[in-house]
Amino acid sequence: MPTGTIVLLGAFAGLTIYLGLPVARLKNASPTFKIFLSMVATGVLIFLFFDVINQASAPINAAIGQVRDHHTGGGTLAADIILMALGIGLGLIGLAYFNKYVMMRIRFGPRPETGGTPAPAPAAPHLVLAAANPAALKAGTAKPTIVAPAPQAAATVPAAPAQELSPQMLALIIATGIGMHNFSEGLAIGQSAAAGELSLAAVLIIGFALHNMTEGFGIAGPLTGKTVSWKYLGLLGIIGGGPTFLGTIIGIAFHSTALFIFCLAFAAGAIIYVVAELLGVAKRAKAQEIVMLGLFIGFFLGYATDLIVTFGGA
Repeated sequence: MPTGTIVLLGAFAGLTIYLGLPVARLKNASPTFKIFLSMVATGVLIFLFFDVINQASAPINAAIGQVRDHHTGGGTLAADIILMALGIGLGLIGLAYFNKYVMMRIRFGPRPETGGTPAPAPAAPHLVLAAANPAALKAGTAKPTIVAPAPQAAATVPAAPAQELSPQMLALIIATGIGMHNFSEGLAIGQSAAAGELSLAAVLIIGFALHNMTEGFGIAGPLTGKTVSWKYLGLLGIIGGGPTFLGTIIGIAFHSTALFIFCLAFAAGAIIYVVAELLGVAKRAKAQEIVMLGLFIGFFLGYATDLIVTFGGA
């Protein structure tokens, strides 16, 4: 199979994520239905987390076997473990700090002066008649005194409240984490093709294409019932599915276990962060049976599509 065909099929495998994104355009969705879709997305992400950790651990387990059986490769093992920890840390703690110090500043920064409501003009001083006793007033000898108005409360920008991520930001972080995961999938496609295992590469393309459909649904879940443009959905699709195409190209060019581990670890950290946010929303839902049903369906969707890839020998 020509290299160009493999690359195009790799792009197709990533861009099937767009088949699940239009769910975000559903209007008039009931609160219960929106919670259900969010929990389906959460279930997909929970499965992806275990899948990602399993894939990232495979080369580390192989390195452990090398050290145990042949007493060599200790440096490689240490480097792989450090990359795993670094990727998860950046994906989890890094996103937390990014949201705290960057996104909060963007959302709650001072409003620009142009186009805003002008501040009220300060009240002018006024004259009053001050007298030591009522007799002075009656005699007309009271002198006017300038009295400054009472100070008004200064207009202040309210401090950024501690609140959960917006649906748009949740979807963006989900797409970022899935994009890192899909980059590693593209690496697997490209490396299989480079090794001459074209049948395996073809099966991976089909399996990942089906798998990415559920990932698109996972990105769209938090946006259901919100006002979201097709342009923004297109951006989310590029972020989530585009890295499969990029990973396929890089995978054909060269093999990098370190890059493979780091991308998967970063995706795992981002997934943990997003799942924690989504479960915080679910905690306030009254219909817990809907929450659990959504989690089950989402997890099983992810598992079922992964079985196709496993069946192909990946």
